[in-house]
Amino acid sequence: MKKITLMADDDLIEAAHARAFAMNTTLDAEFQVWLADYVDRERRAEKAKRTIRELQSRISTGGRKFTRDEMNEH
Repeated sequence: MKKITLMADDDLIEAAHARAFAMNTTLDAEFQVWLADYVDRERRAEKAKRTIRELQSRISTGGRKFTRDEMNEH
């Protein structure tokens, strides 16, 4: 595992440490979770775009526009 140094406002760091402590974790652990999520966002976005394109190729409305109520019916 690689060690890095980050810079942030002192008050922000203190507040983040306090929040992590209250959550029974560490700022380092929370940063690792955030970093993994940050890296994974693009992959999830691309997967969502592929799913949308796939659905668009399978489903046709014949040009019909649906009302908001129709789109929200269960």
